[in-house]
Amino acid sequence: MKTTLANKESVTREWFVVDAADQVLGRLAVRIANVLRGRHKPVYTPHADNGDFVIVINADKIRVTGKKEEDKQYMFYSGWQSGVRYRNVADFRASRPEFIIQHAVKGMLPKNKLTAKMMKRLKVYAGAEHEHTAQEPKPFSF
Repeated sequence: MKTTLANKESVTREWFVVDAADQVLGRLAVRIANVLRGRHKPVYTPHADNGDFVIVINADKIRVTGKKEEDKQYMFYSGWQSGVRYRNVADFRASRPEFIIQHAVKGMLPKNKLTAKMMKRLKVYAGAEHEHTAQEPKPFSF
C-alpha cells in the first residue's frame, strides 16, 4: 500500500467558525491549533501546511479556570534596562480580548517556519460579528 503525503497543491482549505463563549481557554486553544495544523484531516502530514481557516467569535467571553484571571501574567520586554511590563488576563479582557486566544493558540503550534502561516489563518473577534460571511464558514463541532 502506498502512503500519501499532502502537499500545498493538493490541499483544500475550509473555513470553520468557533464560538468561544464559556469555553475554557486551554482546551479551546488545543482544538483550534489542531484545526490550523490539519490534524483533523485523514491526510495530515506534519511537515506540510494543510490546515484550515478558523474564525473565533466572542473572544471576550472566554473562560479561565482557578485564579488565572488575576494571577496569570503576560510579560513584555522592550529591550531596555528595566523595560519589563507585566499584564494579566483581566487587563487584556478589557482592552484586547483577541490577544488572549491568539497567544494561547500560538503557544500550542510547533515552533518552526509554518507557524506564521498557520497564525495568518486564525481570525479572532471580540464580539459575535465577523466579516467572513462570504466564505460560508461551517461551525466546528468539538
